[in-house]
Amino acid sequence: MSRSRSIAVWPRSPTRARQIQLELAARVRREPLRSTPRRIAGLDAALSTDGLDVIGVAVIWDLHDQCLLEQAAARRRLRFPYIPGLLSFREAPALLAALDKVRHSPDLLLCDGQGVAHPRRFGLACHLGVLCDLPAIGCAKSRLIGQATDPPPEPGAWSLLLDNDEIVGAVVRTRAGSRPVYVSVGHRCTLDDAIRVVLSCCGGHRLPEPTYWADRLSRRLRAGS
Repeated sequence: MSRSRSIAVWPRSPTRARQIQLELAARVRREPLRSTPRRIAGLDAALSTDGLDVIGVAVIWDLHDQCLLEQAAARRRLRFPYIPGLLSFREAPALLAALDKVRHSPDLLLCDGQGVAHPRRFGLACHLGVLCDLPAIGCAKSRLIGQATDPPPEPGAWSLLLDNDEIVGAVVRTRAGSRPVYVSVGHRCTLDDAIRVVLSCCGGHRLPEPTYWADRLSRRLRAGS
C-alpha cells in the first residue's frame, strides 16, 4: 500500500465525512503536469440493481495510440448513503479496488465526477488523486456548484466555472450539438492541463474516451448484476 493510500478512511457518519474532506482538501496540489500523460485511467462506478453493491470500473486508455489497453472491475458492499457532495465515500472503495487490478500503471486518473468544483473543494477526483498520489482530473456530466455561461457551440470551446468569484473549473464543449462537460482539477495538475487532457481524449463522443468506455462497462456490469 502506498503512503498516500494508507490515509484512506471510510466513515459511516456524514458529519465525519465532511470533516475528512476538509482535512484532505489541504493536500490537493494544483501544479503543472510534470510530463504529458500517456496511460489514462478512466474511472466510473454504478450501483448494482439490488442497491447493495457499488461496481467500480477502471479502464486504461493509451493517449498516444488512442486505444483501450485494458479494463477491470470490482464490487464492494455499499456502506454510505447517497448525499450530494459525499459521492466519493460511496464510490471510492470500489474504484480503488478496480485500480488495483489493472496491469498498466496509470499516469493520470480521469474520473466521472468532480474535482475541486465541489462545496469543500474535494470531490471524487481529488479524493482518488490524493489517495493514489497521482495527477487526477474531474470530468462530470452535470454541475454540482458554480455559475458559468454556456461555451460556444464548436468542439473545444469552453468557459470558466465560478463559485463566489473563485475559478473552480471549466465548462467544456467536447462535441458539436452535445451538452458540455464540467472539468476541474483533481490533484497535481492545473485547470489548463485538465482541459487539454480532456480534449485530447475526445474521440467523437460527448465523454472523453477513458470515461466513455468506463461508463459503458459499468452500465453493462450493472445490467448483469
